[in-house]
Amino acid sequence: MLAAAIQAFRELFTPPFRVVLLKCVGFTIGLLALLIIVLEGLFSHFVEWPHWIETTIEWMGGLALVVGSIFLIPPVTSLMAGLYLDDIAGEVERLYYPADPPGRAMPALFAIVAGLKFFLVVLAVNLVALFLLLVPGVNLIAFYVGNGYLLGREYFEMVAMRHLPLAEARALRKANLATVFLGGLIIAGLASVPILNLLTPLFATAFMVHIYKSLARRAGLSRLAPRPA
Repeated sequence: MLAAAIQAFRELFTPPFRVVLLKCVGFTIGLLALLIIVLEGLFSHFVEWPHWIETTIEWMGGLALVVGSIFLIPPVTSLMAGLYLDDIAGEVERLYYPADPPGRAMPALFAIVAGLKFFLVVLAVNLVALFLLLVPGVNLIAFYVGNGYLLGREYFEMVAMRHLPLAEARALRKANLATVFLGGLIIAGLASVPILNLLTPLFATAFMVHIYKSLARRAGLSRLAPRPA
């Protein structure tokens, strides 16, 4: 698994992935900046204390939002999964698994809905972890366990659904819960590292392609036909 993670990380900086990498990072930074500006604007709008106190609170609130954005990175980057997953997964499959049947891209509407659902679920978990920030240790446990489970589950199923119907993708994940969860913990670990966490959706997709291929071969599914319409 560590070898697959290292390989996936290296792939991000190779020529086939650079364009998607730049698009993904740029979109993520822009979305995070917009989110912070909106939240700080709402916060300052409802503060009506003396000017110097208001200014101090606004600055402290802005700093808190920047720190809190660490917890917002996973849900924000999860939105990218629906937009770029097929591009990254297809490139990994083409380069490293050319003999296998190619995966089939998810329909655009399905990908958008899946991305939004993924975003809302991961956002809820990370808001809980953020509210537990004042409880030493507990917030980190909530962050890693919650994101490890969700990120592993969602990225694995979306990659697997390029080849399998949803029910079979879920069955394969449930048959390998520990492996998928450990993979999710690695993704959550990257998501907690400033700057590098911007690479989360690309890394997670490439990483889960390798995990899926390994588990599919073990289950005798490596030669299945592409996912049916």
